[in-house]
Amino acid sequence: MATRTPGLVDWRNLDNTLGQDCLRIASYNIHRCVGCDGRADPARVAQVILELGCDAVGLQEVDNLADGHHESMQLDYLARATGMDAHAGHTIVRHEGSFGNALLTRRPVLAVQRYDLSYGRREARGALAVDLQVEDECVRVIVTHLGLRPAERRYQVRRMLQLLHDLPVDRKVIVLGDINEWLPLGRPLRWLHGMLGHSPAERSFPSGLPVFALDRVWVRPRHTLLAFSTHRSPLARVASDHLPVKAIVAATAPPASVLHEG
Repeated sequence: MATRTPGLVDWRNLDNTLGQDCLRIASYNIHRCVGCDGRADPARVAQVILELGCDAVGLQEVDNLADGHHESMQLDYLARATGMDAHAGHTIVRHEGSFGNALLTRRPVLAVQRYDLSYGRREARGALAVDLQVEDECVRVIVTHLGLRPAERRYQVRRMLQLLHDLPVDRKVIVLGDINEWLPLGRPLRWLHGMLGHSPAERSFPSGLPVFALDRVWVRPRHTLLAFSTHRSPLARVASDHLPVKAIVAATAPPASVLHEG
């Protein structure tokens, strides 16, 4: 069952009433654009991204590697198909291309930074930090995909907390991605909750019949997170093994009437 955070109103109740001063943002592990039917179809993933109706979408498992037979430059394709600007956060880079995180956005980009979160000999991991201009505010968006083993995730979250600690406490920050934390009370989740406030938890994996809330969005200040939802369209259920999750973030502190709606 999905967990609804007290005071967090439904996406549908707000999306059509709030203006462009609010940021609509999503996280989507696209699984190299390989769907649950085993078919690689970037056009299908692009359509899901368009369904989200968001200003910015953080992506994981974006495949820009050439395999010797054909090129799979997924990020460029998704940017063209959605009309959004693309910013890559490579975690694997070889002469034949790259693989990793990315951000698609319609908002102006002020700065881009990439951080290595790799742990030992495990698969390379990273965090992509992008400063977006949202009306008159600079919002730091961090896109990540954490490791499969508990020790990896603990190391990676500690590194991320160091990065967050260096930011001013009044700076708006959004951390999103596939956290790969299967345990609701796991230490990586507790640590992130402690610094950023609790993230809503809705089941997003596997997409056909979701059981685990692996895909998360944290927002600081926490009270500016107005709505959160898992996108469960028929196309999203087959386009990837993860469902996308999306949030509406207020530019400024929302009125009490909004916080307690519903």
